[in-house]
Amino acid sequence: MISIARAEQLHAAGLRWNPRAGDAFAVRVLEDQVFTIADMVVEPREYPTGTVLGFNGTTEWALDSVRQEDALWLPREDQLRELLGGTFRSLARSTWGGYQVLVELVGRPEQVFSADDAADAYAQAVLALVVAAVDPRG
Repeated sequence: MISIARAEQLHAAGLRWNPRAGDAFAVRVLEDQVFTIADMVVEPREYPTGTVLGFNGTTEWALDSVRQEDALWLPREDQLRELLGGTFRSLARSTWGGYQVLVELVGRPEQVFSADDAADAYAQAVLALVVAAVDPRG
């Protein structure tokens, strides 16, 4: 799982989240707790004023709901790989024991992103992709 700090970077760069079952998230004031959206426990509810994440029953300190803006998405490895789309080239173990993600952004040479954890290497690559989409000169 990626760190809260890396998730904050992705959010600040412009990565947006449409909550769905299986997604992990942290509540900004309870960042040491990770929650997972599940139909029986936490479910996204759409209202004209925005999306709230509703906690069903007596789950997690009897929280009622949290505005999506107060939650921070912690994308899984498969979700990060999906976000890379056609830019993704490969994931490999590095010689030092970590992971390397190779991507090719349009009009740029291939780039390698390395981390101890595969999800974090993917997150670094997604961050570069989001930044490049916002500022193509990046």
